[in-house]
Amino acid sequence: MDLVWPAAAWALWVALLAAAFKVSSRHHPGRGPERPAPAPVADLLRGMRAQEVFHTALFELAGRGWVSVEGDHLSLGAPREEPLPAYERWVVERVRHRMGDAPEAAVTDLMPPASELDRAFVPLVRAHAIELGLARRRWPSVLVPVLLAAGLVVPWYATVVAAGVSWPGIIATAVSFVAGIGLLMGGRGFLLTERGREVAAAGPAGPAQEWIFTGSGWLSGEIEPARPLPQRQEITGHVVKRWTDTEHYYIALHDGSSRKATAFEVEQGLYQDVLPGDCVRVLVRPRSGTVVRVLAHDRHW
Repeated sequence: MDLVWPAAAWALWVALLAAAFKVSSRHHPGRGPERPAPAPVADLLRGMRAQEVFHTALFELAGRGWVSVEGDHLSLGAPREEPLPAYERWVVERVRHRMGDAPEAAVTDLMPPASELDRAFVPLVRAHAIELGLARRRWPSVLVPVLLAAGLVVPWYATVVAAGVSWPGIIATAVSFVAGIGLLMGGRGFLLTERGREVAAAGPAGPAQEWIFTGSGWLSGEIEPARPLPQRQEITGHVVKRWTDTEHYYIALHDGSSRKATAFEVEQGLYQDVLPGDCVRVLVRPRSGTVVRVLAHDRHW
């Protein structure tokens, strides 16, 4: 089994891929003007979920009088002449459509499905981040990843012809499939610039943009810290609020009947994974009241 030509074909494709990355890095836009990053854009750069970016956009609009948010209910404000970026126009139009003639509605009822947010809303926020110089495209044209993916046919075919149905052929097929799908699914790519990375590292939005959920019966708005436990214990409840304190992350759980919710410290990964309205069952460490891990997670969204 002579694999010289397949090896040469793979080496050539890898060289082309490296050259494409090298050329694309030359189109770096630089820092650009120091304009403040809107909170929804900053949340997107931090890797927050689309639902949270949408919620942050609602609070941005509320701060400028487009909508009014009281607790976890929203009402529309009077129309304004202020021009809006595309992603905020989309939010306003979507909220108006979902509210219909109702004077107010729960924020949770106004949240579009995740698939719709990913398809229509997130690309608009990404485009605004690029306009602000906080991000850039990996490739100057979508044709680049398409051609790179198509070019995988050459080393794959050379390997299969030389090796047949054997380990080299199977590995070549798997690598070609994964690499090709990755290139095509990534499209033109989305990379943070230097200033975008600074914004992403600045931390989450402030307490003015806290997101609460009262659908579990938590109406008092009161939260008490977790009490010391004699041993590890499972706690079940609805996430009714999330917040951060410097480097610490917290969620408040409500059991559906108590007057107060209970606050637990969690890791950043869990903080970003749950949203108000989700029902979770967690394992809590004794004495400190911190969450060890999530045992069950029923997403509200």
